[in-house]
Amino acid sequence: MNLLFAWRYFKSKKSTNAINIIAWISVLAIAVGTASLIIVLSVFNGFENLVKGLYGDFYSDIKVSPSKGKFVQITDASLKKIQAVAGIEKTSRVVEEKAVLVNGESQSIVFLKGVDENYGDVNKLTAHIIRGNYRLGVTDTPLLVVGAGIENAVRADPEGLSNGLVIYLPNRSAVNYTGIEDAMNSYEVNVAGTFMVQQEFDNKYAFTNLDFVQYMLSLKPDEYSGLEVHVADPEKMPLYKEQIEKVLGPSFKVQTRYEQNQGLYSIMQMEKWVIYGILSLILVVAAFNMIGALTMLVLEKQKDIAVLKAMGATNSMVQKIFLSEGFVLAGIGGIAGMLVALLVCFLQVHFHLIKLEGGTFIINYYPVQLSVFDFLLVGATVTLVAIAAAWIPARKAGAQQFSLKS
Repeated sequence: MNLLFAWRYFKSKKSTNAINIIAWISVLAIAVGTASLIIVLSVFNGFENLVKGLYGDFYSDIKVSPSKGKFVQITDASLKKIQAVAGIEKTSRVVEEKAVLVNGESQSIVFLKGVDENYGDVNKLTAHIIRGNYRLGVTDTPLLVVGAGIENAVRADPEGLSNGLVIYLPNRSAVNYTGIEDAMNSYEVNVAGTFMVQQEFDNKYAFTNLDFVQYMLSLKPDEYSGLEVHVADPEKMPLYKEQIEKVLGPSFKVQTRYEQNQGLYSIMQMEKWVIYGILSLILVVAAFNMIGALTMLVLEKQKDIAVLKAMGATNSMVQKIFLSEGFVLAGIGGIAGMLVALLVCFLQVHFHLIKLEGGTFIINYYPVQLSVFDFLLVGATVTLVAIAAAWIPARKAGAQQFSLKS
C-alpha cells in the first residue's frame, strides 16, 4: 500500500514543475553515484586480481624458512614426511643469498636463488620467460635466468649466452679479510634466459642451480635457505601449513602465499575501502537533492495528507508513505546505475575501450572484474542513503497537521 501511494506520487503531475525536475535530478545523481562506485570498484578488482596473479606466479603456495638465521638443515627424512602430507604435490629446496653480478664496467646487486629441478613445478616462472630459455646449468657450468631489469643493468645477452659475466658471493669460510678477494667468492657465469613478471622481481632476482650456490657458500648438502611447496587445493593452505608445522617443529617458519605478502594484500584492501568511502560522497550529495524533492512533495500533497488522516491514517502510516517515496527515487536511480555499470564493464571486458597510457604495463587496457559483493555493498549503501534522506521529510509529513481547506 505504501509503495503504491509512493509510486502514484512519483508519476503524478505536480503543480510546480520544479518538483519533477528536482526529483529526476536526485534520481540521476543516485544513478551516477551507483554506476561510478561499481565501475571503479570493478576496475580495482581487476588490478587487484592482476597483481595477485603476478605475485602468485612468483611466490609458492607455502614457504618454509628458518625461524632464526639464514640457513637451516632439512634432512631427507623431514622432506619425505612433508611430501607424505595429503595435498602436498611438489616441494623444491632453495638457497638464497645476495650477490653482485658484473659484466665489465656494468654491475648489479641481485638476490641469487639456487633452486632444484622441481622449482618450475612450485611456481609459474617458466611461463614468464621472454628471451632465451629456462636453463640453470650444473655446478661446474652454471647458467642464470635473470629478471629483465638485471639483464638491462649488466647488458646481458641471453640469446647469445654472453660471456664475461662474473658472479660474486660472500665467502663464508673466510676469517680475516685483507681485501675484496678474501671477502667474496667469484665465478664466471652465463645468462641463459630472461623473465619478466613484475618490476619488483625483475630488478631483484636471478636464478641458478642449487648445487652451484651451495658450493659457492660452502654449505652442507642438506643445508638450505628453505623449502617451497605447491599444494593441490590453494583454499586449504592454512590446513597444509598447520600439518607442515607439526612435522618440522618450532625451528621453522611456515608461511602461506598471503602471509608472504601480507603487507601488500592489507594495503590493497585498505585502498579499496578508501576508494569506496570517497565515491560514496557522490551518493551523499544525491541525498541532499532527495531531501529537497521530498520536502517539496510534502508541501505539494498537503491536501492528500489531510484526506488520509481524516480517513484514519496515523502519523506512522503517512511517514511510511514518504519513506517509500524515498525508496522509489533511490530504487530507480540505483537500478539504472547498476545497469549502466554492467554495460560499461561488459564493453570494457570485450572491447577494451579505455586504454592505459604508456607502453610499460603488462596489459594496455583497464582490467575489470565484476563482483556480486560490490553490487550488494553499493545496494546497501543506496538503501541507507535513501533512509537517511527520506527520514526528515517523512517525519515532518507525519507530524504536521494539514487542513482540508485550500
